[in-house]
Amino acid sequence: MSTQFFNKLSQNYIEILNDDEYYDITIETGKDPNVKIFRAHMIILCYRSPFLRRTLSSNKKNNVGTLAHIKLPNISPEIFQILLKYIYGGIISLNEHEISEILHILAAADQLHLQELVDYLQKYLINNKVKWMEQHFGLAYRTSFQSNSLLELQQFCIDCITKSPQIFKSFDVTIFSEKSLTSLIKRDDLQMKEIEIWEHVLKWGLAQNPTLVSDPDIWTDNDFKAMETTLQNCLPLIRFFSLSSEEFLQKVHPYKKLLKSQLYDELFKSYLNPNAEPSNDILLPRYRNVDGIIDSKIVNLNIVSLISRWIDKIDIKSKYAYTRELYLPYEFELLLRGSEDGFTPKKFHELCDNIPYTVTLIKVKGTEEILGGYNPFVWKSHDTGELGKTKDSFIFSFKSKNDFKNPILSHIIHHSIDIALYYHSEFGPAFNDDLCLSVEENDDLIEYNYNGCIQKCYEKGIRNVKNSFSIEDYEVFQIIKKA
Repeated sequence: MSTQFFNKLSQNYIEILNDDEYYDITIETGKDPNVKIFRAHMIILCYRSPFLRRTLSSNKKNNVGTLAHIKLPNISPEIFQILLKYIYGGIISLNEHEISEILHILAAADQLHLQELVDYLQKYLINNKVKWMEQHFGLAYRTSFQSNSLLELQQFCIDCITKSPQIFKSFDVTIFSEKSLTSLIKRDDLQMKEIEIWEHVLKWGLAQNPTLVSDPDIWTDNDFKAMETTLQNCLPLIRFFSLSSEEFLQKVHPYKKLLKSQLYDELFKSYLNPNAEPSNDILLPRYRNVDGIIDSKIVNLNIVSLISRWIDKIDIKSKYAYTRELYLPYEFELLLRGSEDGFTPKKFHELCDNIPYTVTLIKVKGTEEILGGYNPFVWKSHDTGELGKTKDSFIFSFKSKNDFKNPILSHIIHHSIDIALYYHSEFGPAFNDDLCLSVEENDDLIEYNYNGCIQKCYEKGIRNVKNSFSIEDYEVFQIIKKA
C-alpha cells in the first residue's frame, strides 16, 4: 500500500520559486514597458514543458558555462506568473481570473505545450462559459485558431457560427484564417443562405488581395487569376447549384472566370435546360434546422422541399430541382400516422375528411420506396363511390428517403381532371387507380389489403411494379402557408 502526499509536495515546489540561491535560468517575459525577469530551474521546466525543453536544449549549446536566459515576449509577466505556479505546484485557481484572462492563459499554455492544462481549460470554458464566449466571440475565435492544437475550442466556435449565423454576419470575416473559413463553409448544417456564404467568401478573398478593387467588371485576367488562387480551397465548397437563377445572374456570372469552365457551363445550363442531366458530384443543399416544418418518420426536408416546389409549380420539370436551396414555405400538420392511428379506411376518413390541401406519404413494406400524392381539394367518405375533380393534384415516388435525385412526378392528365380523385368508404386516399389504398370488403376493422398503382389518369406510372403493395407506414398532412 502506498500513501500519496501531493499537497505538501506541491507547496514545497511552489516555495522553490522564491529561491534566490539555486536557480540556474532566468526568463524574460512581456514587452516594453511591461517586462519582468523570473528565476527558475531548468530541470523542472524541462520535464514540465516540451516547448521549454527544446528551447533550453538549444540555448545550452550556444551558451556553455553561462547562466541560461530565454525570452518569452508573447507571454505577459502576469500570465507567466500563473503558469509558473501550475508548472511547479500543479495548481491553478480560475475563480480568481476574468474569462478574458483565462483565454490568455490558455493561449500561453498552448505555446508552452502544457497539454494537460490546455485540455482542462478548453473543457472548462466550453462547459461553464458559453454565454460569455458567445458575447465576446471575436476573442474566443481568435484564440482558438491561433494554433492547430486548440481543437475543442475551434470546434466550439465553428458550431456557434453554424447554429447562429448572426454571429458570422456580424463578425469581421476578413480576419478568418483560410483553415477556419474552409472548416466553416464545408459544413452541411451551416444555417445560412448559400448566396450569403458566397458573398462572405468574396469579401474574405478581397481582404487577402488589398490591391484589388471590388468591381469585377474592371478586373484584369491577372486579377482573376490572383483571386482564383486565393479562393482555390473555398470554391469547391460553395453550393452554386443551390442558388436561384436571379442570384446566379447577379452574383456569380460577374465572377465567371473564377470557376472552372466545365462547372460554369453545367451551372449555366441548369437554369436554361430543364432536361439537362445533373452530374453526380453536385453538392446537395445545406441542411436547415427548421423546427415545426414537419414531423415525419417517412421523409426528410429534402423531399419536403421538392414536394413544396411541385405544389407551387417551381422547377417542376427541372432535373436540378433537388440541388436548389431548400424551399420550405409550408408547415406540414400531421393528421394521421398509420403506425399510431391504424391502417383502416374508417380511421382515415375520421381524421382526414373535409380538410383541404393534404399530402399523403406512403412507405412501401419490404422496400425503401416512398409513394405519395397531393390533393388540393378534400377527402370524403361515400358508400357507393364518387369521383373528385381537381386540375392541380399530382402523385410521386422516391426510391428511398435518402435517394431523391430522380423522383417520378406525375400530374393529372388534362382530360382526366374530373376523375382525379376517388371517394369511397372502403378506400383511403385514392388518386383514382394511379395510387390508391383500399380494402377488399367493407369492414371497419380490416386494414388496407388492396393497394395499387395502375397508370390511368395521371401522366406517368410511379411504380415499375404493377402488383399490389403492402404498407409499412403512411402519413397524411395538411399543408399550411407559413406566416
